[in-house]
Amino acid sequence: MTLFDSLFFNVFKHYKDAKSKKANQIATIYISILQCAILFMLGVFFAGFFRQMHMDTMSPDKAWFLFVLIAVFMFFKNWIQYAGKKRKVLNAKMLKKKSQNYPIFMLWLLPVACVLLGLIIWQAV
Repeated sequence: MTLFDSLFFNVFKHYKDAKSKKANQIATIYISILQCAILFMLGVFFAGFFRQMHMDTMSPDKAWFLFVLIAVFMFFKNWIQYAGKKRKVLNAKMLKKKSQNYPIFMLWLLPVACVLLGLIIWQAV
């Protein structure tokens, strides 16, 4: 079980009580947003690093296009992974072991912090 699986089920469990029919969709969107925010932060970091090393690897337009393609791929990967049988198997594993419950405020703050950190790095470079 990965960290993303654990975060997915924390969000899923929180919204399962309030919005039972939309809990899976909300958790899938959350994990996709989190992964895209981490990808954005790493992309900005490496773009700044390559710029300071005077390496011309890719134009900014191509980099943004690649980011959008990877983001769409991540959304579909998460949708397939957490919509079917695998989610039920992972849910059974989560019920067996004691998992940490994170506050929902902190979980939603994590993607925001990644994006803000990426923007700060972007402005610094």
